[in-house]
Amino acid sequence: MAGHETDVVIVGAGLAGLAAGLHLHRAGIACAVLEAGDEVGGRVRTDVVDGFRLDRGFQILNPAYPAIQRLTDVDALRLGRFWRAVRVSDDARTSLLGNPLDTPKALRDVAARRYLSAKDLAALGALTARVAAGPARSIIRGDDSTTADELRRTGLSDRAVDTVLRPFLSGVFLEAGLSTSSRFFRLVWRSFLRSAPSLPALGMGELPRQLARLLPVSAVRTGCPVEEVEGGRVRTSGGDVWNARAVVVATDGTTAARLVGGVPEPRWNSVTTWYFTPPRSPLREPVIVIDARGGPILSTAVLSEVCPTYAPDGAALVSTSALTPLEEAEVRRELSRMYRDDASRWPLAGRYEIPHALPDMTAPHDIRREIRFGERIYVCGDHRDTSSLQGALASGARTARAVARDLRAG
Repeated sequence: MAGHETDVVIVGAGLAGLAAGLHLHRAGIACAVLEAGDEVGGRVRTDVVDGFRLDRGFQILNPAYPAIQRLTDVDALRLGRFWRAVRVSDDARTSLLGNPLDTPKALRDVAARRYLSAKDLAALGALTARVAAGPARSIIRGDDSTTADELRRTGLSDRAVDTVLRPFLSGVFLEAGLSTSSRFFRLVWRSFLRSAPSLPALGMGELPRQLARLLPVSAVRTGCPVEEVEGGRVRTSGGDVWNARAVVVATDGTTAARLVGGVPEPRWNSVTTWYFTPPRSPLREPVIVIDARGGPILSTAVLSEVCPTYAPDGAALVSTSALTPLEEAEVRRELSRMYRDDASRWPLAGRYEIPHALPDMTAPHDIRREIRFGERIYVCGDHRDTSSLQGALASGARTARAVARDLRAG
C-alpha cells in the first residue's frame, strides 16, 4: 500500500480521461490518470494479429470533429479516407450512392434513381442545406425528436429510408429503429458534410496513444483498477490511496455508476464485429457497403482499401458488423451475397462481441449532461455528452475546464 498526492486524479484513460488530463496539464494543474487496463484507449483499441490491424469493433474517425482538430495532430495520424458514399447491395445488383461532385463514380447509379427518386434527392438536398447552415450550437439547442421522425418530416419516401438511410444510420447508431436523437443525427450529418470518415494508418488505437504521449510519462498509470471514489480520495484495487483536490471519473457509464452515487447507468447499444482476410480484395473501393434488404449485417467494408496499413502487403482485410452475435456461417452467406464473392473460405482473423459499444441516445436526449456529483467529484465520458469520439473528447475538455475554474475559485 502507498499514499500519493496530486491536484487531480482522473479515473480512466479512455478518450475522455486523456482529453481531461491534457487540458489540465496545459493549464499547469498536476494530474494522475489511473487506467484499469494494460493500455490507454478504453473502448478505442487496436489489436495487431499476424500483421492485420483489428480495431475493437468497427470504428471511424471524422477529422471534422472540433475536438479532433483542437487536440490531435491529424497529419501525424496519416489518415486513409472512405469515399463519402455507400455501396448499396440487394439481391440483383450493387449501386454506389453519394454526391457525384465528391464521388464522380456514383453519378451513374444516382441518376438511375433505383433507390432515391428525384423527390428524395431534393429532400436530401434541403436537409443537407439546413444542417450545414449556422453553428453547431444551434443544433444542440434546437428541438429534439427521433431520427425516424426527422427523416419522415424531410419528405423522404419510405423506400429511400428503408433501403438506404436506415441501413446506413443503423451502423452509425447501433440500433435499427432510428430512435436516436435527431439532434445527434444532425450533428453526424454535418460532420460527414465537412470531412470524409477516416482511419489512422496504425489503427484507431493510435488516437488515444497520441493523446497519451502529450502527457508527462509519469502521469498515466495502466494496470490500476480503482475500487473506491470519495471526495478528494481514490483507492485502487492494490490498496494504493490517492489524495487530490478533485477527482474526475472518466470511465464508461456503467463503471461510473458503480463508483459514483447519483450517476445513472446508461442503456447500451451493442455490436459484434468480424474480421476476415480473403486472398484478394472483394471490392476495390474504400467504401461502406450496406444491405438494402435490411438483413442482419449492419455494414461491411474492405478496410485495406481505406488504409493499406491495416493488412500486410498483398493481403486484404474485411470488417463486418451486426447488432447481434450471428453464427459465423450466416455471416459468410451474407458477405457472399453482398460482395458477389465466395466468402465461405475466407480466413477469420478476429471476432469482437461488444455489449457496451455505445450509450443509447433515444430521443429526447440532453447533449450536455451534469458533470458535478458531490464535493470535488466530477464525471465525464460519452454518456455525459454524445455517444461518439467527439462526445468523449468534448466531455473530457468540458469537465477539465470546470475543474480548473473550481480549483482557482477554491
